[in-house]
Amino acid sequence: MLDVKTLTARYGRAQILSDVTLSVGENEVVALLGRNGAGKSTTIKSVMGLVQHVSGQVTYDGQAILGRASHMICRAGLGYVPEERRIFGELTVEENLEVGRREPRADAPEWTFEHLFELFPNLAERRRNLGKQLSGGEQQMLTIARTLMGNPRLVLLDEPSEGIAPVIVEQMATIIGELKREGLSVLISEQNLHFARIVSDRAYIIEKGQMRYEGSFAHLDAHPDISTRYLAV
Repeated sequence: MLDVKTLTARYGRAQILSDVTLSVGENEVVALLGRNGAGKSTTIKSVMGLVQHVSGQVTYDGQAILGRASHMICRAGLGYVPEERRIFGELTVEENLEVGRREPRADAPEWTFEHLFELFPNLAERRRNLGKQLSGGEQQMLTIARTLMGNPRLVLLDEPSEGIAPVIVEQMATIIGELKREGLSVLISEQNLHFARIVSDRAYIIEKGQMRYEGSFAHLDAHPDISTRYLAV
C-alpha cells in the first residue's frame, strides 16, 4: 500500500534522512523504531508532505505522492497523527471530531461518533468536555479519533505511547489492534520496543537517518545485539 524508496530529507543544510526505504502492506501494522532524533518523525512528515527538501520515491496505492500538498495526500486516504497532538483546546471533544470529518470513501471504513465512542470509551464519557480539560492520554486518543473521522485507509502514528500513563498505553494497543481488524494499515513511529512488539507485524530500525534493520520481532529478539546497538539508551 505504501512504498518509500531512497528517501532523503534535509532541514536547511542539515541532511536528516539518507536513502530511507520501507513499505507497509494492506492491512498491516509496521513499526518504525529508533532512538529520539533518529529520523522517525522526519520520515513520517516527509511521507505526509510536511518537509520541504526531500527526494526519492513515495507511492501510495500505486500513485506517486512525493511533492504533493499535505491536504491532497490526506484526501488520497492517508491519516496523520502528530506527536504534538495539536487538538483544539477550546473546542469540545465532539467539536474536535467534527473538524476532522470527511466524506466516506468506498475503500475504507466509515467512522461515526458512535463508532468512535465505542472504540474510545474515555472520550464518550467526556464528549462535551473541552480538549484542554483532557489528560495527555485522552488528548492522544482524541487526536487518533479525529484522524479516523477522515476515513483513511492508512494511518501514520507518530510516537503514540510517548508521555502517557501505562494504563492508557495498554488501551492504545487494543485500539491499534481494532484498527487492523477494521481493515486499516498502520505505520507507527515508536521508541517503546515492548509496545511496538505487541501491536506490530514487523519492524524497521532507523539510526542517524539511515535504515539499520528490517525484519520480524522474533528475529530481533533472537539477536539482542541489534536492539542494544540501535535502541538502547
